[in-house]
Amino acid sequence: MKKFNIRKVLDGLKEVSSSTPSVQVGPQENHLIQETLQSEHFQLCKTVRHGFPYQPSSMAFDPVQKILAIGTQTGALRLFGRPGVECYCQHESGSAVIQLQFLINEGALVSALADDTVHLWNLRQKRPAILHSLKFNRERITFCHLPFQSKWLYIGTERGNVHIVNVESFMLSGYVIMWNKAIELSSKAHPGPVVHISDNPMDEGKLIIGFEAGIVVLWDLKSKKADYRYTYDEAIHSVAWHHEGKQFICSHSDGTLTIWNIRGQGKPIQTITPHGKQPKDGKKPEPCKPILKVEYKTTRIGEPFIILSGGLSYDTVGRRPCLTVMHGKSTAVLEMDYPIVDFLTLCETPYPNDFQEPYAVVVLLEKDLVVIDLAQNGYPIFENPYPLTIHESPVTCCEYFADCPADLIPALYSVGSRQKRQGYSKKEWPISGGNWGQGTQSYPEIIITGHADGTVKFWDASAIMLQVLYKLKTAKVFDRNRSKEDKGSAEVSDEDPFAIQIMAWCPESRMLCVAGVSANVIIYRFSKLEVTTEVVQLLEVRMQYELNDIESPEGGGGDQTPALPTPGASPQTSGPPSHPSTSSNNSDSGNIPCLKVRSTPLKQSPGYQVDAVIQLVWVSGEPPQQITSLALNSSYGLVVFGNSNGLAVVDYIQKTVVLNLGAVELYGSNDPYQRQPRSPRKTRQPSGGLCDINEGSATSEDRCKSPTSAKMSRKLSLPTELKPDLVLLSVCPPRGANPLDHRDNSFSRSRSSSVTSIDKEARESITSFQFCETFARKGDAALTPCVFVGTSLGTVLVLALSLPPAGEQRQLQPVIISPTGMLVRLKGSISRMAFLDSSGSLLPSAHEPWFEPNVTTDGEEREKVRKRRPVSVSPSTSQDLSESQYAVVCSEKQAKVISLPSQTCIYKQSITETSFILRADVVQMGQGVCVACFCANGHIMTLSLPGLRPLMDVNYLPLTDLRIARTFCFTNLGQAMYLNSATEIQRITYSQETCENLQEMLGELFTPVETPEAPNRGFFKGLFGGGAQSLDREELFGEVSAGRASRGLAQHIPGPGGIEGMKGAASGVVGDLARARIALDERGQKLGELDERTAAMMASADSFSKHAHDMMLKCKDKKWYQF
Repeated sequence: MKKFNIRKVLDGLKEVSSSTPSVQVGPQENHLIQETLQSEHFQLCKTVRHGFPYQPSSMAFDPVQKILAIGTQTGALRLFGRPGVECYCQHESGSAVIQLQFLINEGALVSALADDTVHLWNLRQKRPAILHSLKFNRERITFCHLPFQSKWLYIGTERGNVHIVNVESFMLSGYVIMWNKAIELSSKAHPGPVVHISDNPMDEGKLIIGFEAGIVVLWDLKSKKADYRYTYDEAIHSVAWHHEGKQFICSHSDGTLTIWNIRGQGKPIQTITPHGKQPKDGKKPEPCKPILKVEYKTTRIGEPFIILSGGLSYDTVGRRPCLTVMHGKSTAVLEMDYPIVDFLTLCETPYPNDFQEPYAVVVLLEKDLVVIDLAQNGYPIFENPYPLTIHESPVTCCEYFADCPADLIPALYSVGSRQKRQGYSKKEWPISGGNWGQGTQSYPEIIITGHADGTVKFWDASAIMLQVLYKLKTAKVFDRNRSKEDKGSAEVSDEDPFAIQIMAWCPESRMLCVAGVSANVIIYRFSKLEVTTEVVQLLEVRMQYELNDIESPEGGGGDQTPALPTPGASPQTSGPPSHPSTSSNNSDSGNIPCLKVRSTPLKQSPGYQVDAVIQLVWVSGEPPQQITSLALNSSYGLVVFGNSNGLAVVDYIQKTVVLNLGAVELYGSNDPYQRQPRSPRKTRQPSGGLCDINEGSATSEDRCKSPTSAKMSRKLSLPTELKPDLVLLSVCPPRGANPLDHRDNSFSRSRSSSVTSIDKEARESITSFQFCETFARKGDAALTPCVFVGTSLGTVLVLALSLPPAGEQRQLQPVIISPTGMLVRLKGSISRMAFLDSSGSLLPSAHEPWFEPNVTTDGEEREKVRKRRPVSVSPSTSQDLSESQYAVVCSEKQAKVISLPSQTCIYKQSITETSFILRADVVQMGQGVCVACFCANGHIMTLSLPGLRPLMDVNYLPLTDLRIARTFCFTNLGQAMYLNSATEIQRITYSQETCENLQEMLGELFTPVETPEAPNRGFFKGLFGGGAQSLDREELFGEVSAGRASRGLAQHIPGPGGIEGMKGAASGVVGDLARARIALDERGQKLGELDERTAAMMASADSFSKHAHDMMLKCKDKKWYQF
């Protein structure tokens, strides 16, 4: 008879009753380990953002500093200098950035937003900040122009007026150009919003203003009247000057360009339709799409360049967006992959009145940034050095590894450098401003991203930079040609059948294992040699949830004959597999994998090469369940994966399935759940494909319910400890594959309905694994290789592994696995497990060092390599067997620390009651080990180990969206990351040390550079005039002559980056001076306030004395009885 353990019952009661976060400490163990991590070691801050700016809307370039700025529709600002120098800032309002203007070579930038605010950014500090803002109240901003070396910013509005702002003080000038004064009687109707403003390159006193309706006005700033007006009967989109200031060009909505002489008023001197078909009878060419922007750039030798976007003819249906470069008689049409947002021509000079000498065009597309070399024939593009291809295919999962082996990044880089495309421009990348940071933190960091098209990308993320190292295409393993009737099936996973769902990687041995959405697992080895694989090794596994007919552990299906799937309902061909299979019934006609592995030889380049493919097959006309967890161990040569049917262990050295068990069978006779056997299926549903995190496993769960189970009321007899768990059951599948572009961005659905939970309790999925050398059974004296299994019902089960000795024996003798039963149960699905030694240090899983798998010399060399003893780099390899270990288990609700081999729970912490944990990792910090958790309510928390004391709890994200939930990962040394948009990775740190060093690590955007000399006017031009005319704008726009602007028109808001920003930027001797100036400014500000207060008090005293005097006069002659 089983012993009755009163302590367990008490534990259970305590667990049920504790609704507040609680720490429970067992007896004698609490004093064993001195914890080194304290709250002061933790601080949370954003470090850097990588990737392509999401939904870009505008762009600007500083030709002297060589810095590019991109604004987005969500108010973000991204600044790019030389490769590795980039910066992210955010406008608080979140409004779209409609225009950006650099104060060239001044280290400042003006941004205009859709909410009619204009902001001045200080770029002379590592984290740019806003110095001033101006909010327009009555007018909407449509266009801004800041002339080179001027402090007066022209702002055009929707009403057609032009206002002028002093960039230094951010005050409006009283000088306004009203639309009616500008057009006078030239048009009966309103000319529309201002679409362009620029000054004549040769005469600063003349301003050209373009109105949308088709009117252009040349305005004389001094005489305050229009010199000339030019009208055209098509709407204007943009205007550009010839550098001599005698001609300008306009682009129109009918696909035409018009060139005008400034003195010729009536008609344009030339009208060009770049993409229009010219009729022979001299009629106007047929209209084309609008030309959205045109630039007119001159060269000393040869013809000018006219560069434009848009303007294609309407009959080019399905044609990709184009940039057109017209140079002399040649016209080049450059097709782009995405719609063009904006483009800029990069020129040798910042001066608008000199030959421009264009050398490149930066084209900002909706999802890419392209730079075209204008100096080379054929206009090749530059190779983009920024990490802007994260979203090449939507990211479905990612993993982050800090403190990797030092030789790993060079190895990946050397194989990745061979994958580079050819045909790029030979020149250096033209955006080359700024300087790298001086950070001392230099441990190797790698980010791995899995994508919807089956690619896996490895990124070097060391020293807060990001660079792609190597790209692996997993889809190459499968046949892509599928028959037409297969494609007709409307299956979710059919959209992206190769999407990566989970990745397991061993950095030391370089073994990689990926699970795909089509229920397949691919094992890869890393090799520096090319190899051709004649036949890809294939293992087929039948995983079936069948209580009344349990499968044999070898992975065979017994003598069942599953029904054939309905034709057309599956995305596969329904014939028996044509590959060697180790599964015992490969002749079974129901055994169809979701994807067909290629049967032709596969040429594998250096890098990751396929070692074996494991496929789950259809069973009894039912598609395989998606894989929910995956782990590999290079020392044991095993891969283990699980889903809602159970788990399978594969020996990839012998290429055999060692174990294939349902979750129920892991419990043996101690199953705490009474489960209903399922009845035979009547109908078959297609595979669940990519489950939404909100819907959870509902689709897969429904698939396995018996048709009668909904009507039957089930009686559950459960231990006391478990009952509360039913209400808290997870409906959440693992972080899995999902192109994250078009998903609902909130956790709207309730996760804890007791009805569905009771229904789901029969179907338990495997949610996590952990390999370790530990005590497999209670009271064991020796360490055994084990795999710990966590389930969606919060149970941790143990499998003990018996491995043959290394060398030849390992190839021949079987691996024996014996389930040893249940270790512990927690609330919610198990998400992470780890092991600590008796001193509280993290015990990593045993691993093998990397060796070259394709050694061509005779077998001895290879055997020698093979016989190397696997290393377990634990601080406790020489551990005394009497000492204990600690298992750390984290579920979506709580964490527990269990002492081994006694299997007693010594610490317990309820992490969240109202929410649930999306990601938990046991991480190594500089000072010790901790548990880091990211909660669905946006909190990031850390807990000490083994004591589970809360060390940090920050409400980081007020509302978590689905993409962040799926991609969040923690890694060692206080680093974490997530995808904050479809195209960008946000990196954060929770380490105090990294936060302190961040300022040093960040790159500098502004570097002191001499402004190039102004162009020489030449003797004759100076003598007879005709050179550039300068203008004293201060005299025109200053308060003295122009007066003050109307008060309600715009409101000045001092920016947070004013004094604080300057404090951050100040350093060294200059810093001391700047600090002194700041102190004076602050003092002046305070004195000013004091002055105002004194004046107010004097005024109040004056008024009081006046009233008192009046009162005295009034009462002077009255007797006392008259009051």
